[in-house]
Amino acid sequence: MKELASRGLLALAAVAIGFAAADTYVVVLALPDMMTAAGLTVADLQKAAPIISGFLLGYVAVLPLIGRVSDLRGRVPVLTGCLVVFAIGSVITAAGYDLPTIVLGRLIQGIGGGGLIPPTLALIADTWPAERRGMPLGIIGAVQELGSVVGPLWGAAILAFGTWHDIFWLNAAVGLAIAAALLRHRPAERTRVGDLWGVALALAASACLVLVMLEPESLTTGVTSGLAFLPVVGESRWLTPLALVGYAFLVAFVVRQATAARPLLGWRSWGEIARETDLWGAAALTVALGAVILTFASAEPEKAVLAEDAVILLPIAAVALAAFVWRGRRAAHPLIPRGSLTATPAWGSIAVSFFVGAALIAALVDIPFFARLTIAPDDQLEAALVLVRFLVALPVGAVLGGWLLRHVSAGPLTAGALILSGASFLVMGTWDASALESVSSTVVLAACGLGFGLAIAPVNAALLEHTAPDVHGLASALLVVARMVGMLIGISALTTVGLRAFHSAAAKVPSVEELCGGSSTACGAYTDALRDAGIAQLQAVFTGAAVAAFIAAALALLTLRRRATFSA
Repeated sequence: MKELASRGLLALAAVAIGFAAADTYVVVLALPDMMTAAGLTVADLQKAAPIISGFLLGYVAVLPLIGRVSDLRGRVPVLTGCLVVFAIGSVITAAGYDLPTIVLGRLIQGIGGGGLIPPTLALIADTWPAERRGMPLGIIGAVQELGSVVGPLWGAAILAFGTWHDIFWLNAAVGLAIAAALLRHRPAERTRVGDLWGVALALAASACLVLVMLEPESLTTGVTSGLAFLPVVGESRWLTPLALVGYAFLVAFVVRQATAARPLLGWRSWGEIARETDLWGAAALTVALGAVILTFASAEPEKAVLAEDAVILLPIAAVALAAFVWRGRRAAHPLIPRGSLTATPAWGSIAVSFFVGAALIAALVDIPFFARLTIAPDDQLEAALVLVRFLVALPVGAVLGGWLLRHVSAGPLTAGALILSGASFLVMGTWDASALESVSSTVVLAACGLGFGLAIAPVNAALLEHTAPDVHGLASALLVVARMVGMLIGISALTTVGLRAFHSAAAKVPSVEELCGGSSTACGAYTDALRDAGIAQLQAVFTGAAVAAFIAAALALLTLRRRATFSA
């Protein structure tokens, strides 16, 4: 019965993670309409970047704190809370009327969606013994990667019958439904909602703030009700009486949760949790990660590796990281408990995850780019379908990797998987303009995706096996952070390498006058020469990704060796 309940809980967590992962990609199709709603045009694409980077910032920056809280507070309450946060972010996004509110909603969505992963991985470690974790870890990895395939399809299906707002209203409904289902899986002595006053205050605050964003005509035009929507100062709707009442309810909710003996969705007071968590250290790490994310996520790779504000952001990141290290040495309860990640396979897993992210991002970004450059210059859908050849193999590899972990240790399995991906990248590094017309290209793309998928379960398993149970949530969070930061730094570094190759190749291209006699700038020979320079750029990127994959393979072989397992 207990194992059956654990499987049911894992199934709910998997659905939640899959849904949140899909939301990472669903915005791709909705972005043009969201830009229009925010008053932006196609020419303002760079201004809309925060809609993407805001989600990423929320997804990564507070992840270590969420992972640590799951260790102290419990897996199910944190999962449930993250789903509620995800739903709140979805509501704010759906009701958003300008760029700041949409970005705020996406930021909150990212916090909730990213926060689902660490407690889920820790829950697997809590429930299954080390020798049986492979398959559930593989399933979770498969579901997470499947989101990259399902997300755009989910968005397209909704947009076919509704608007972009409907995507996020549905997100909120599904998130709350899964949260409600999770409540049934809490221990029997903890099934009651801890704070009914907290529920009432949260609902009241949410209702007020949503009405502020929606401004329903039936209320704003009323003789009496319309007064609630008239700004007290200035012209901002966030300074209306209704908004101020919403703020009051929100403050009351926060105070209630901080002081209640039995807070909402929990059984331990937040004050008790705060005393066992280094909040100052968590704040410093959040600032450091946030600055790094904005430095790379806001950059324009065609112009520079780093964002224009890097001269400000990177020093902030350095100071914040130094403050985090200082707090870690002096705090009574540091965010990362002393000695918790000293085992070689533990920090090795995090290092492997970083280089996996650096290599993986090259496939996600540059495979469609290669397709647009060679076989689908005017068809974005066809270019995306080329990437699907890579993506469909990821979840298959994740499940297969979980099964193989029963028979092969994590180090050799991870190394072999990443060598497969690295070798595939080397082949891509030799592709010419006709490469994607060959069936062999599908085999190479599938093999590359399969390799990345095979590595998911063994890397997670090695980390969980060599960390104590009371830091599994934190350790899982750091693993995800390493992969995401690796992706950000990887795309910047690889783009730089690629652009150097492009400029070197472009410098050798004769002028239009030399190739076409000066008669036409639409000369086919000149166009083909520039295309070949673009292909040289992508060949350099794929070769760089192969290097990152091989480094990850070597680290896995050297560090992910078996040692004594921590006991609960």
